[in-house]
Amino acid sequence: MPRVEPLPRESLSEFEPLFEMIEKSAGFVPNSLLTMGHWPELLQGFNGLVGAIMAGGSLPAELKQLVAFVSSNAAGCRYCQAHTSHGAAKLGVSQQKIESAFEFETSELFSEAERAALRLARDASIVPSAVEDTHFEKLREHWSDREIVELVAQISLFGWLNRWNDTMATRLEASPLSFGQTHLARHGWSAGPHSG
Repeated sequence: MPRVEPLPRESLSEFEPLFEMIEKSAGFVPNSLLTMGHWPELLQGFNGLVGAIMAGGSLPAELKQLVAFVSSNAAGCRYCQAHTSHGAAKLGVSQQKIESAFEFETSELFSEAERAALRLARDASIVPSAVEDTHFEKLREHWSDREIVELVAQISLFGWLNRWNDTMATRLEASPLSFGQTHLARHGWSAGPHSG
């Protein structure tokens, strides 16, 4: 049971254009946003940040989803793991690559550039951070400073979402819940007590 119930979508009519856009791409409106609706200014500000990070920049959207997925796994957020893996699949990332994301260091499915990005995502998402100067040395072999800033922004956004959803016990929506149960089980993924 969520610790704060999401508001009904109808009660947040000023955000309907946002909800329609999200529903078109994701197939649903996340309960995390409906919970943020209790403080409309937060939802408005969060929308701007998400738009800049997720829809802006030059990094491929598929990589951003994999970065968020690996980051959320390191942080232990099941809600965000389901969302980001589901999102990666919707963007065309192969199921094999999604299922191999936690073995990115050794899987032949990942390039050295992806490995550097996913290594940063994993190590920046644990507490305390395990990022060292060597991470940035490897990143700079493949990514510009602007792209590195984009990577850290993506990781930081999901750090916020990981804490939000775990703390609020956000109820996982049907579509990402089904995806997680079907495709992430081999990694020990379970929906947890707050899903469904």
